[in-house]
Amino acid sequence: MEKTEYKRISTDEYTRLCNDIFKALGFEERDSGIITDVLLKADLFGIESHGISRIMKYVRLLREGIVDINAVPEIIFETPVSAVYDAKSAMGQLVSSLAMDKAIEKAKKAGIGMVQVKNSNHYGIAGYYVLKAVEQGLIGICMTNTVAIMVPTFSAEALLGSNPIAVGMPAGKYPFLYDGATTVITRGKLELYNKLEKKLPYEWAVDSEGQVSGDPKLVLKSISDKSGGGILPVGGAGEELSGYKGYGYALICELFTSVLSDSVSAIHKTDKGDTSHAFYAIDPAIFGSREEIRKRADKLLEEIHNARPAKGKEHIFVPGEKEFEREREYRINGVPISTKSVNELNKIAEELRIEGI
Repeated sequence: MEKTEYKRISTDEYTRLCNDIFKALGFEERDSGIITDVLLKADLFGIESHGISRIMKYVRLLREGIVDINAVPEIIFETPVSAVYDAKSAMGQLVSSLAMDKAIEKAKKAGIGMVQVKNSNHYGIAGYYVLKAVEQGLIGICMTNTVAIMVPTFSAEALLGSNPIAVGMPAGKYPFLYDGATTVITRGKLELYNKLEKKLPYEWAVDSEGQVSGDPKLVLKSISDKSGGGILPVGGAGEELSGYKGYGYALICELFTSVLSDSVSAIHKTDKGDTSHAFYAIDPAIFGSREEIRKRADKLLEEIHNARPAKGKEHIFVPGEKEFEREREYRINGVPISTKSVNELNKIAEELRIEGI
């Protein structure tokens, strides 16, 4: 199998292309900028499945009318510390940025802000929205449900989504940032392996018979056909490696997204504008001195960094550290984009009569 080749492009060129594509599709400049910023952060963090390669899917969703470019999200329930938005099938990044801003606004006034979103679409990486809160000195929490792709422990069919959970907190050299799916991989990663015509290297997924499969095309077909099989929860199959914990985390996420927002659960999702999200912001000051809490967090991360590493290893990382280091390098040397994605982007650019890369 041929090794995947990559082309490095500057963040300026990346931003220019994404903005041009979304504006050509009909988005206002401000909205194009928000969507582009979310995609860029994913690629800067090395999360290729949620970066610029995702544009091809967004173009399809827009052309099929699944994403409503003219949607105006509306608050349908609100208290001083909470709110529920009906996204009305808006682009996920746009309503999500709006929702986290509302959570931050409430947290600054009341100490905590909790905002639910229903009837939305794919919103990119959860960590992006968490960092919006962290940049304001707050703790951020974010979750989303997805179409059913996870096969729970002892199940023969997919019933829950990849259901990522992200938590961020001001601390250390870089903010603490945990952003992880509750499945061993995301659907986006399956799609990426399928696009690159690569076999799945580990026991990440099972086929319609519940047997481990390395064929991403086969697993994706099983998911779309709802014929059984899908991606395994964090921990893998069965109980030996605690796969039931990943299953439990996914169920927690489902309860905090679709159930709280009165939306559609993963079991009944159609992947057509019925995704639900949760955005929470917490002011550390409701627990004491913000400065003292930051010092305690700094100390904890420093102690982890200074612990004795395993043989052959030089450094103990804390969640988010690798991503921020990678971002720094990519901003200097350019963002790597697979040549296959470059070709697809150039084809879209040609169709939209804009400059490619």
